[in-house]
Amino acid sequence: MKLNEIQELIKFVAKSGVSEVDLETKDVKINIKTTPKGRNNPQEYQQVIQTAVPVATIPQQVQMQQPVVAASEAAPPAAEKPAPAKEKETASNLVEVKSPMIGTFYRSPSPDKPSFVNVGDEIKKGDVLCIIEAMKLFNEIESEVSGKIVKVLVDDASPVEYEQPLFLVEPF
Repeated sequence: MKLNEIQELIKFVAKSGVSEVDLETKDVKINIKTTPKGRNNPQEYQQVIQTAVPVATIPQQVQMQQPVVAASEAAPPAAEKPAPAKEKETASNLVEVKSPMIGTFYRSPSPDKPSFVNVGDEIKKGDVLCIIEAMKLFNEIESEVSGKIVKVLVDDASPVEYEQPLFLVEPF
């Protein structure tokens, strides 16, 4: 996990009002706690980063769990695989516009204004597609490709994660 991702996570936790968050991946364990320091003082944030259990131990646990899951669900996924493969073939030429940060997604500059883009709109590289609010800062997200908006993947005023797909664009 990169330092800027950890910083974004800390900002998101601070904004959400949650008092504690634990996140564990194969390499890193993060514990973020927020405790009120006083009525007029900002909150104090603590961050604990530890390396995880040695990698050799984790695969053994996963191997023990996988056969049970695979045996009970082996047939249904095999039957469902052809449909997603067809979707991938038709969507292979589409470009995903992803969120560069954690925040709240807005399709328009304000509630009384029209959306920046809609399905079917043609866009150029550098056109503003949406706004993502993070820590009371409104960040305009610009297109990195020219093309046509095929699908909007996020609802207005919804929280988004880092690298979450926002739009599908058919490039020119």
